[in-house]
Amino acid sequence: MTRPHATPATPEAETTERPAAPGDGTTPALTTPAGLHSRLTERLDGAARAWLDQALDEASAHPGTRGPISVWELRLAEAGRRCGPAHADAARVLILHAARADADVLTRVYQQGTADERRAVLHALPHLVTGAAALPLVEDALRTNDTRLVAAALGPYGARHLDAHAWRHAVLKCLFTGVALDQVAELARRASADAELARMLGDYAEERTAAGRPVPEDLHRVLALTGSTAAAPAQGTDDPHGKES
Repeated sequence: MTRPHATPATPEAETTERPAAPGDGTTPALTTPAGLHSRLTERLDGAARAWLDQALDEASAHPGTRGPISVWELRLAEAGRRCGPAHADAARVLILHAARADADVLTRVYQQGTADERRAVLHALPHLVTGAAALPLVEDALRTNDTRLVAAALGPYGARHLDAHAWRHAVLKCLFTGVALDQVAELARRASADAELARMLGDYAEERTAAGRPVPEDLHRVLALTGSTAAAPAQGTDDPHGKES
């Protein structure tokens, strides 16, 4: 069956799934749906490919459903088991894309879903929502202590729509929860010449040093991006992912 594909909005019940690592070519928020589909076609076995094709057909046939739970929504819960944890995020993003889910549908899926399904919704946002209607989902994810949700919230959609105050605090949250800043979309652009962010980073570094705790290496990197001439205390640094040694 030939599946109709929605045009991306921009130019562009498992609980232990491990998402694809940044830079492996399958990061869902940074890869076009066509690219994700191509990668999954290459990597999935025959049974998983058949399951995904059926799920995409179902989503295309009943897009953007606002009534009772549709078949394609049930497929979101199966993706980890059917496609494997490493490919579940990408499979879920493709299903949401095929369903042409708008902000209202994405909100329902997010609110009713597991942490893994919520993460997939966040990854799908830049492909499906042009305006700020889905920003409350990003803000909700940033209030959690789930580092995978925090990282997903700071993808391209969050980079585009979070205001300066919320974005700065999200960067600080990454530093004290150990989310690597290479997962923060458009970090260099948003940090550039941000004197308030530089002040906040300096204060945080001083607090860590005063408490005898190491300063995350990522803090020095983002402080340099701000263009600040003030140096953060260099005593005791962490590894590049902000985890204490």
